[in-house]
Amino acid sequence: MNKTASPDSMWSLIRKGNMSSATAAVGNTFLAVVKGIAAAVSGNGAMFASTMHSIADAVNQAFVFVGSVLAEKRPTRRFPTGFGRLVNIFCMIAVIVVTIMAYETIREGYHLVLHPVASTGFVLNLIVLLLSVAVDGYVLRKAMKEIIHETRSNAKGTAIISESFRSVKRAAPPTRLVFYEDLVATTGALLALMAVVITAVTNFAVLDGVFTIAIGLLMVVVAFRVGYDNMVGLIGVAAPKEVEDNVASAILSEPHVTDIYQMRILQEGRYYHVDGLIELKPGLSLADADDIKFKVRDMLLQNPDITDVTLGILEDNGVADYDAAERK
Repeated sequence: MNKTASPDSMWSLIRKGNMSSATAAVGNTFLAVVKGIAAAVSGNGAMFASTMHSIADAVNQAFVFVGSVLAEKRPTRRFPTGFGRLVNIFCMIAVIVVTIMAYETIREGYHLVLHPVASTGFVLNLIVLLLSVAVDGYVLRKAMKEIIHETRSNAKGTAIISESFRSVKRAAPPTRLVFYEDLVATTGALLALMAVVITAVTNFAVLDGVFTIAIGLLMVVVAFRVGYDNMVGLIGVAAPKEVEDNVASAILSEPHVTDIYQMRILQEGRYYHVDGLIELKPGLSLADADDIKFKVRDMLLQNPDITDVTLGILEDNGVADYDAAERK
């Protein structure tokens, strides 16, 4: 979904796709192969769980990248609001994959708790998990920077970390999925690393199963969080309060606009549709009122996240209809 007149060529759409999910898909594919080899050699349950998580992440993020590419297609006569919700559908497919992998991981962990197995290949597991922490941490940081970019935040340096947690709900669905999944992936790799070290030092083999179950439960949390966000997106959800405030401020900055009679901003994927009635100063001619309406519309469309604006005009009724404080 794009406001420009550029053709929907495949390369053009790919360039507009979510780069965080593409990077994560490549990184997790590499990690899944390396971890799978290490898990097969060592028999370590936590390593197996981490492998399952990397496989799930790689498949999910590949799906999500494809969805983000297709969501960039321009509106057509048949689909006048565009294809923004396609990315929500692909994210829901990703949730199903995560749920299946979480079940397999928890089942393997339960089996290891009942029947502990002494793992081997400590050095190999240690190297692979350190590599996993580095790669997943890199992807997570990239997702954080993407959140900052998409939410138009000015955070820099270490402030990016805290700001990304505060702003993640306003990020695009693919970026949110990458953020949540790699947050859990990095945490899971650290848990697996702890399990490998502790079981090697203490021979407390049952801990391997416990950590495996913990990683599986973290995957369930991700599936629930991402599934809820995208279910809401598929139904159709109002824009976040910050977006509404910014749009209202932009509208009211026009000197001839006295009030906003009503306004609705619908989020479609990562984009917004604005529909509202604005009140103008009394005594304006119809031609002047139309000019002001189009001026406000064009001003709103300068925001790259707003794809269409539909405005009606009324003469000021003398009543303050829009109250930002009441909408908090």
